[in-house]
Order: sequence, then C-alpha cells, then structure tokens
Amino acid sequence: MTVIAVYSNKGGVGKTATAVNLAYLAAQSGINTLAIDLDPQSSATFYFRIKPKLKAKGQGFANHTALEKSIKGSDFENLDLLPADFTHRNLDELFLQAKKPHKQLKKTLQPFQTEYDLLIIDCPPTINILAENIFYAADIILVPLVPTTLSLRTHKHLLQFFKTHRYQAKRLYTFFSMVDRRKKMHRDLVKQLPQKLPRVLPTAVPYLSIIEQMGVHRAPVPTFAPRSEAAEAYQSLWDDVKELTP
Repeated sequence: MTVIAVYSNKGGVGKTATAVNLAYLAAQSGINTLAIDLDPQSSATFYFRIKPKLKAKGQGFANHTALEKSIKGSDFENLDLLPADFTHRNLDELFLQAKKPHKQLKKTLQPFQTEYDLLIIDCPPTINILAENIFYAADIILVPLVPTTLSLRTHKHLLQFFKTHRYQAKRLYTFFSMVDRRKKMHRDLVKQLPQKLPRVLPTAVPYLSIIEQMGVHRAPVPTFAPRSEAAEAYQSLWDDVKELTP
C-alpha cells in the first residue's frame, strides 16, 4: 500500500482539487483507492457528494475499526472515501494523548493495506502534531506550489522544518499549481525554481475557472470536462506521480 499526502503549509494553493482529481484518476486506472479527508473544512468530502461525518468523530483515529465503519463508497469504481468531520480540528489533542504522538496516524491507517493499494490524503494547511503524523505516515508528500514570492517563502519554511526535525525530505515532491502564465512572475518562477528547489515535478497545473467548477458539479474535473486543459494537466500530474510509486 502506498500513502500519498497532498499537503501544503499554505492555504489556497489547489490542494483539495489535486487530491480529488488524483484519487479519481488512480481509481480509473484500476488501483483500489481510498481518499482520506483530514481537513475539518471537508471540501474533498463535499466534492464526492458525501456527508462530512465519522461514526466515532475524530476519536476514530485512535481506533482502526471505527474508521473502517465510517468509509463510504463514491460514485466511481475502485474509489472509496473516509470523510472529514468537523472534530478533525481536535486531532492534535487526540494524537498528543498517544504514547508516540507523531506515529498515531500511521498506526491507525496501517490495517488498510489489506483492503487498498493506495491512500490519498487531503491535508489541512498546518504545521503541528497532525502534520508530523502525516509526514511520518506518507510515502510521498505532494506539495502544490503557487509561483509567487509568499508561496515560495512558505515552502522554504517547510523544507527547513523537515531538516530541523529530521524528517525524510526525499519524500517531498513539489509541483506548480494555479499557474497563470499571463503573469510575468509566474512565468519566471516556473522557469527558474526547478533549478533551485529539490524534486520539482514537470507538470504545472494552470489556474482555470473549470477547476473552480468542481464545486458546482461536485465531481472531479475529468468527469465533466474530460477534454479540458485542466483534465489534461491532472492526468499529466498523475502520470508523474505514478512514476514515484512502487
């Protein structure tokens, strides 16, 4: 089982759209996939037309059986969802009660390996004990980076955090997100940063209104705009990510 976390310590970078579209594309390629919504805002859960509720609320993350009972089937073959719950905002407190606080998430998710080939986690934009659980549990941490000065600054903070706390930085992969090629800064940074940052994937996802329409259709982009530039970008990104998985 491979665990991919779509994570950023900055909000508003296209993280949830990425997680939803990659989960859909993975499932369509025949991979038995579980999408996990860890964000209390529950946007991924909304996109999949599922009610944001866990049977044991956030406490379920201390008990695999409770999580398993909360899994919902999606409208798509090979794709299930572990929905978000507003009590996710308290997951930090829950994990801090564990004997090994930063290892609780990996421990709870491990039994899913008998049921799923791939877990894709949509993560909240924080650096706290929940984030450290994600860093420990994930095989691949996929970081959307908007090509702006503030986003780059935030990403450097993340790289420094990994170095300081001795997390495996080789698990971090970056791709450009919400790229507006009408803007000179975006064009320049997309060209320059791959030479300055480690592990930048070749695909850049453009800033397009069709991606925002996921909220209207409540579905991944390829289902309602399969020939769009956005659908092609997510397919290309999934092709990049597939190359990283065992």
